[in-house]
Amino acid sequence: MDWGAVIVAAGRGTRMGAGDNKPYLPLSGRPVLAYALEAFERCGTVASVVLVVAPGEEARAAEVVREGGFAKVSAIVRGGAERQDSVFAGLAALSTQGVLVHDAARPLVAPHQIEACCRAAERHGAAALAVRVKDTIKVADERGFIVDTPDRRLLWAVQTPQAFVREELLEAHRLARLEGAAATDDAMLLERRGRKVAIVEGDYRNLKITTPEDLPVAELFLARRRWEETDSR
Repeated sequence: MDWGAVIVAAGRGTRMGAGDNKPYLPLSGRPVLAYALEAFERCGTVASVVLVVAPGEEARAAEVVREGGFAKVSAIVRGGAERQDSVFAGLAALSTQGVLVHDAARPLVAPHQIEACCRAAERHGAAALAVRVKDTIKVADERGFIVDTPDRRLLWAVQTPQAFVREELLEAHRLARLEGAAATDDAMLLERRGRKVAIVEGDYRNLKITTPEDLPVAELFLARRRWEETDSR
């Protein structure tokens, strides 16, 4: 199966409270977006990348691509009002059999994790990177009282990338648009159609830049990765 990727960088990131959109915030001297693009550039399984950006940021994204020398980026397309709209736009710009969907706000994904998602999807039809939940999770009612405590052994925090057969994911998006169904990730759209999505165990360092506290944590993880790469030589 040949593989392409949709990297979603169209969110506004209001929870960051920053004066700039998340993909362009500096992380160790480079935009957050550059790290995500670099991971897919280094993954030999991925042949092409479609980058989805906020309206009006096409030129800015193109500059990140140019400066990083990211040759796999085949298109930069305008995103929509919601994440689902942006992913749908990206899928339409790809022609590969398989597709990975990744949030640009996860800059520390590793090429071997991308590869693992592809292989799991080839075996099972769909796959998503995830990590085991560390905390005890409570379910609360509308009044704020605990009503249940799920078995932590069964709980996973899902990440990206997530890997699918492109036509199957595209059809799931079309049906969701027709039905007005919303989902917080692409795996949910396949789950609605009865598709089982395999979990690929990921890494806690593949965090999502969501709030201001996440950036210094990402800096520490990045420094650690560089030290490990230097030490292994």
